[in-house]
Amino acid sequence: MTSVLAYIGRNTLDLVRYLSGLIELSREAAYWTFVAPFKGRALKWRNAIHQMVLVGVDSIPIVGLISLFIGLVLALQGAYQLRKFGAAFMVTALVGVSMTRELGPLITAIIIAGRSGSAFAAELGTMKVSEELDALDVMGLDKVRYLVVPKYLAMIIMMPCLTIISDLSGIIGGAIFEMLQLDQTFYSVLFDNQDALAMRDIWTGLVKSIVFGLIITKVGCYEGFSVKGGAEGVGKATTSSVVVSIFLVIFADVIFTAIFYYTSS
Repeated sequence: MTSVLAYIGRNTLDLVRYLSGLIELSREAAYWTFVAPFKGRALKWRNAIHQMVLVGVDSIPIVGLISLFIGLVLALQGAYQLRKFGAAFMVTALVGVSMTRELGPLITAIIIAGRSGSAFAAELGTMKVSEELDALDVMGLDKVRYLVVPKYLAMIIMMPCLTIISDLSGIIGGAIFEMLQLDQTFYSVLFDNQDALAMRDIWTGLVKSIVFGLIITKVGCYEGFSVKGGAEGVGKATTSSVVVSIFLVIFADVIFTAIFYYTSS
C-alpha cells in the first residue's frame, strides 16, 4: 500500500511540475510576443518567417494529401450507412461539417505535432546538450525570446492556414467520391456545401487550430529545454513531445467541442 501511494504521489508531483513549467513558458512567450514589442523589444520577424516556411509551407503537401484521403474515406463510410435510409445526398453535409468543425483542425494538429513539435524538441534538446543554451545565458540573451517566440508566431499564423487547406482537401476528397459514385455534378456538390456550412463551422475549427498550435509549440519547446542525459535524452524528449502534444490536443478538442455544443444549443 505504501509503494502504491508513493507511486501516485511521485507521478502527481511530476504532473504538477510539468504543468507549472508549461505555464511559466507560456507566460514568458506571451510577454515577449504581445507585451515586449510595445516596450521597444522588437519581434524577430526574420526568424519567425523562417519558422513559418518550415512549419507551414513545407507541411502543405502532407496535410493536403492526408486530408484528401480522410475526406474520401469519410464519404465512403457515410454513404455506406446513409444509403440504408435513402439519404445518400447528405454525404456532402456530413463531409463538409465534419472536416471544418472537427477533423480538419484535429488531423492538422496531429500531423504538425509529429512533424514540427518533435523538431522543436530535438532542436532545443540538441542545443541544451551541446551547451548552446548556456552560451545564450552567458551572453545575456533571453532564450525564450530568440528561440521560442519565432516558433510561437509561426504556429499562430500558419495553423489556421493549414487548417483551411485541410478543410478544402477533405471536402474535395468527398466531392470526388460523390461525383464518381453518387452521380452528382461539381456545381451540385458546391451548392450543397454552401447550404450545409455556416461561418460558425469554419471559425470554430480555426479557433481550435490556433489553440492546438500553441499547445504543440509549448510542449515541444518545454521538452527541449528539459532534456537530460545527452543524445538519449534528446530522443526521449522528442518522443515525449509528440505523445504529450497529441494527448493535450485531443483533451483541448473535447473541451472546445463541449463548449461549442452547449453554447449553440
